[in-house]
Amino acid sequence: MTTRPQQLTEAFKQLVDQHLADLVNLRATKMLEIEQFAELLHIHPTHLSNTIKDATGTSPCGIYQEKITQLLRALLTNPALSIKDIALALDFEPSQFTKWFRRFNGVSPKEFRQSKILKS
Repeated sequence: MTTRPQQLTEAFKQLVDQHLADLVNLRATKMLEIEQFAELLHIHPTHLSNTIKDATGTSPCGIYQEKITQLLRALLTNPALSIKDIALALDFEPSQFTKWFRRFNGVSPKEFRQSKILKS
């Protein structure tokens, strides 16, 4: 039997996955904030943050960033998609995208893509 914090965490992760799919498939144009996910779950943002942090040891923002990073890595392995188009689809300004990606991956999107192409 799952606990309420586990249910809330799973519901949050499902919302994040659905939202990212919506962005990639152009059904959404703006990246949601944690407060908006809390609103969709009908709870206060602080309650969402505290519950997920207690249940997983990671903040909702950390989970969100990890899921974004996983998606970006997958998209960058597709050479048919330009880096600029990937950035724009996920509501990043292209220059900010490079900085954000480098912060979480240690390399630029271009360097990441080139390393994946060389390994193929």
